[in-house]
Amino acid sequence: MENDNTVLLNPPLFALDKDAPLHYAGEICGFRVHNGPGGSGSAQFEAVVLDRSTGEGLVRSKEPLDCESQKEHSFTIQAYDCGEGPDGTNSKKSHKATVHVRVNDVNEFSPVFVERRYEASVSEGRLFDRIVRVEAIDADCSPQYSQICFYDIITPNVPFTIDNDGNIKNTEPLDSKRQRVHSFWVTAFDCGKNRAQADAQVIVTVKPSCKPGWIGWTKRIEYTPGSGSIPLFPNLHLEACEETVWNIQATVELQTGHIGKGCDRDSYSDRSVRRLCGAVRGEVDLLPPPSPATNWTTVLPTLPSSDSSLVFSFNGSTHVAVVPDSVASAVSGDHFTLQLWMRRGGASTQPPANQARGTRKEEETIICSTVKNDDSYSHYSLSVHGCRLSLFYWPDVSATRPVKFLWKLEQVCDSEWHHLSLSVQFPSVTLYVDGVTFDPALIHDNGAIPNPAPQQRLVIGACWEPEEKPKDIVNNTMPESKDTGKFVSGYKGLLSGVTVRPGNVEPHSVVECLYACREGLDFGDLETLGSGMKVHVNPSQSVLVLEGDDIESFNRAVQQVTYRNSLRFATPGVRPLKLTTSLRCFSEESCLSLIQLEGYLVVLQPDAPQISLSGVGPHLARPAAEFEGPQGVPLFPELRIVCSLSHAVNTAAQGMEGGALMSDAVAHTLDGCEVQPLGEELNPEREELLVDMEALKERGLDIINTTAYIAITGAESISVYEDVLRSIRYRLAKGSARFERRFRLSCSEMNGRYTSNELTLEVNFLHSLDSLYHPSHLLASQQQFLHPSHHTGELSGHTLPNPHRNSVVPGAATVIIMVCVGFLVVMVILGVFRIRSIHRRSEGARGGGKEGSSQWDDSALNIIVNPMETYENHMGIATDMEGECDDEEEVVDSPDDTSDDQRIIIKKEGRDSAPRRY
Repeated sequence: MENDNTVLLNPPLFALDKDAPLHYAGEICGFRVHNGPGGSGSAQFEAVVLDRSTGEGLVRSKEPLDCESQKEHSFTIQAYDCGEGPDGTNSKKSHKATVHVRVNDVNEFSPVFVERRYEASVSEGRLFDRIVRVEAIDADCSPQYSQICFYDIITPNVPFTIDNDGNIKNTEPLDSKRQRVHSFWVTAFDCGKNRAQADAQVIVTVKPSCKPGWIGWTKRIEYTPGSGSIPLFPNLHLEACEETVWNIQATVELQTGHIGKGCDRDSYSDRSVRRLCGAVRGEVDLLPPPSPATNWTTVLPTLPSSDSSLVFSFNGSTHVAVVPDSVASAVSGDHFTLQLWMRRGGASTQPPANQARGTRKEEETIICSTVKNDDSYSHYSLSVHGCRLSLFYWPDVSATRPVKFLWKLEQVCDSEWHHLSLSVQFPSVTLYVDGVTFDPALIHDNGAIPNPAPQQRLVIGACWEPEEKPKDIVNNTMPESKDTGKFVSGYKGLLSGVTVRPGNVEPHSVVECLYACREGLDFGDLETLGSGMKVHVNPSQSVLVLEGDDIESFNRAVQQVTYRNSLRFATPGVRPLKLTTSLRCFSEESCLSLIQLEGYLVVLQPDAPQISLSGVGPHLARPAAEFEGPQGVPLFPELRIVCSLSHAVNTAAQGMEGGALMSDAVAHTLDGCEVQPLGEELNPEREELLVDMEALKERGLDIINTTAYIAITGAESISVYEDVLRSIRYRLAKGSARFERRFRLSCSEMNGRYTSNELTLEVNFLHSLDSLYHPSHLLASQQQFLHPSHHTGELSGHTLPNPHRNSVVPGAATVIIMVCVGFLVVMVILGVFRIRSIHRRSEGARGGGKEGSSQWDDSALNIIVNPMETYENHMGIATDMEGECDDEEEVVDSPDDTSDDQRIIIKKEGRDSAPRRY
């Protein structure tokens, strides 16, 4: 027993001697304690005899026992008798008996908390099974007093409770807005009802509710053209709500399929893009814009395109383009490159219900060509069949069997725009789809397929099939009379930019350049990419994938995702944006599932360039003889072309990292100018516009020269176009000069997306009176006035204004004017003779006395004619010439006037204020 030195033995301590009742020999004189295995023994305990005759004894401790120090003691005890006499001679010992002593505990210690302060953080709005666990211990050794029987919260009116194990939980959902921190005190009691020596404090912090997902998502993002690259998610970060994840993958998708042919590209014509990409010249456009010279595309319907390119639609039956033999013969040979843009399914971006992906089983032919090579015919056809693209090729339709190259591609059946480049160097064939190389999945001989007819024919959108193969083929040719058949395997979809270039194939760099998008997703700085992070971008830069295992590193990487557009004049509009996230956690059951985020990127309207044409006209007056010369007269010798924006573009921020051969590094590039005669078209027998064809060819520019207009096309700098336009000359045939001719000049860039002002030039032909009036008896003074030698230069450069801007001098009016002018001259001459006859009669009546004073002096006779009178007055006279020709003159008849300085002044009634000009 603790704090008591008497040891209560069970059973009690007794020692018996067989010599009893003999005195001394039968009595127990004492006990001896021996140390036990645990070290307990004589040092701590002793045994005393209570009754020598009965042998009763008592074990007691020499000092107080402590249960907390040693809970049990074990030792041995041995009894001995009194011997043969009082001195204990020859005493005998008993055997040793083992004594086990268990020390009873007393409740002398109070509970003590392990921590004086407990803290925890929880999210609001939830009930938790356990928020925090408090723990107290008791130093007593026995289970009765060392165990903590219960805990208690001594702070009143708190929304928490505690169980007997010390677990604290909330009794109601917590609200961080109402109370952010809860602080209260708890105590503990042992089973002896001793209270804890000191109470413990518990602090619970309430966090706002955690919603796992992306925080900082902006649904609308604006992009100003010319800004280069901008971050899409500068403030975005992922909140996992303390969920332990080991893999994070985010996919950013930018949808640009509705912008042009899949994305924003250079808005130049296909021919100009090829030139900017450094492609070798010599390609033949199989689907050119409809015109009198290229009329085989007039039967095809065209669709509007946001990138200004020409898109042709094919319905699989009636929409077929048959290329003329003159064009087809230019692309013969077994070395060629075929390039095209295609999208199956027509104008709609989604395939019809009965033509879901991969279910279109009919073969659709894109191009089918049979061309003559020397003395033989070769044939190839490019077709799509479901999600397969196939090329059949016959090196010689009469002697060899076809070879089939087959590719299985998702791109040919997803109803999206794709760029195909097929380079044939038979027997080698290379296919590029969107700039990526694809090897054929199958190459085999197809000997069972009937050979095509040996007749030259190039068809776009179908293949020609004769009704029956002619039997009278002579010299590997088919008679024209046998050219009967039908179009089969029609193509259903859209085509654009179909070109064939014979000769060597295009390099891969050129193919990539032709397809290259000028907009897309990018990653800001790969140097800042954290450890374990991966970034992948698809070739079209429309999908970017981030993958990592650390949330903090992942959040920094997401904020580096950017959108770039290297076009100065980006196509405005909305680009949908999606962010899809998948998480993998250690606990798959409780792993978070995040919803897909959707937004959109808005490319704002770019500042339109102002293309200004100046330095010309509005009038150009030259003698008619200059226009009739062998070189003609330049129309725009002082032309200036200036292109400007409303504000400066930050070219340094555009980040044109090499960019590509087609980037807008050149300040401005024109791609077309047109000179058009206003009114009547050019008459090839009388007039023509002269262009330096060698200079155009040297600069790689194309020209369309018709009687209605001259169009110069091709992407080139402003200075080149200035030089070419300044060299355009206007020439007339002999005797074809009229009074005026008007021309209009305009230019454009980005395939006609931005146009210049229209510059109108009025050409006036200066005529001498010798060419207008053939009577030889005109007065010398009149001719001297009309053609003074010192005014020749001034007159030739004089500008003749004309308010009738939209009219051209008709031939009938010119004849009327010439007749009326001639009639006027005749009347003047008749008037002179009449005056002279009157004068002679007057002289005869008076006699000869006054002969000297009344003699006619013809030196003072003057006919006043203004040579600079405008042609508009001639037009005004011509309208009522028939009724006024007889009354247009007034002759001053002065029979009684004796003045020698008499003048004849010719006037027009009612029009004195408008002098006649020539």
